[in-house]
Amino acid sequence: MHELSLARAILAEVVEAATVREVECVESIHLKIGALCGIFADSLELGFEIASVGTICEAASLQFSTSPVTIWCQSCDTAVSPIGQLDFRCPKCLTSSAQLITGRELEIVSFTPKPIALVSC
Repeated sequence: MHELSLARAILAEVVEAATVREVECVESIHLKIGALCGIFADSLELGFEIASVGTICEAASLQFSTSPVTIWCQSCDTAVSPIGQLDFRCPKCLTSSAQLITGRELEIVSFTPKPIALVSC
């Protein structure tokens, strides 16, 4: 379950950023996951729940958005969505491309602090 180690890494980044900003409690964390990333959101949530116990992120929920697969077509000189998720050909000219632009990332987009009036982590 590599999601637990990813959850720990996400937690470390968010705790560090929140501490610098003097945030007492994190309410939610927004992540962007590439369609080809191979991460299971349910497993990542479970890993995060385990890893965040006793931290300022213990009560935080994870919110996910998915980034689509995008390739660079050298023939068309443009970024396009491929024909299929595993068929990396340009839909316009059918040229194969191995240059993946998006689809494999895991990115911490943002986190939301819990409002001060509601802080009780």
